[in-house]
Amino acid sequence: MLVVEDDPTVAEVVTGYLSRAGYTTEHAADGFAALDRAAAFRPHLVVLDLMLPGIDGLEVCRRLRRTDDGPAVPVVMLTARGEEADRVLGLELGADDYVVKPFSPRELVLRIGSVLRRAESAPPAAAPSPVLRTGGLTADPGARRADRGGRELSLTAREFDLLVFLMRNPGRVFSREELLQRVWGWEFGDLSTVTVHVRRLREKIEADPAAPRLVTTVWGAGYRFDPAGGEVPPDGSVSVDDEVPLDSEVPPDDEVPPEGRCRT
Repeated sequence: MLVVEDDPTVAEVVTGYLSRAGYTTEHAADGFAALDRAAAFRPHLVVLDLMLPGIDGLEVCRRLRRTDDGPAVPVVMLTARGEEADRVLGLELGADDYVVKPFSPRELVLRIGSVLRRAESAPPAAAPSPVLRTGGLTADPGARRADRGGRELSLTAREFDLLVFLMRNPGRVFSREELLQRVWGWEFGDLSTVTVHVRRLREKIEADPAAPRLVTTVWGAGYRFDPAGGEVPPDGSVSVDDEVPLDSEVPPDDEVPPEGRCRT
């Protein structure tokens, strides 16, 4: 396992906890050293800080994702940059999880274990899935292409996965926890990740993202894909408001005791 972190104190804490959990670790203190180490011994997972000397963690992640030598190495980003835009960019570049400082080292180890289990249990390549056509959308999982009305959609990898999942399950309501587990493969994580991706997907597939009719919101429950255009049933249970107070479900940062957190 490769830990890429320029702060020696944080690096020592992370490698120490990982070693006690039974993992063999290597450490790199900058982006260039990280790429050299990754090429030299092919780690099973990279814990990657974003703010690095040399080249930053986002560029390191990009280059790791360009490799053609087998499946992409899992990446868990570890950073003090917790703004929504940073989280989304990191995830869109292919990071498997995103942990914001200050963090609980024990939680980090658990999340790393979850990412590794998901990577190890990934199914082998199978026959291409059939092309999906519903709600005026077409998605080809094999080619990883989607269009609306003949116009190709520019989707990130995760947006495409989310769209395909919803198209395969029309009419079903999924909570953000369920989507995080079934689309991202995370057993736990920042629920706002789902909220952001739903909003960005709506911006690309809806005629009016402010009044979505394909990916609708079920108050207090989650999201639903409505191929018919989001028609509201007689019971009126569906609201098409884009902003839903689901973010209140995200556990506050102070639920992890300060003494169990690692700061920069």
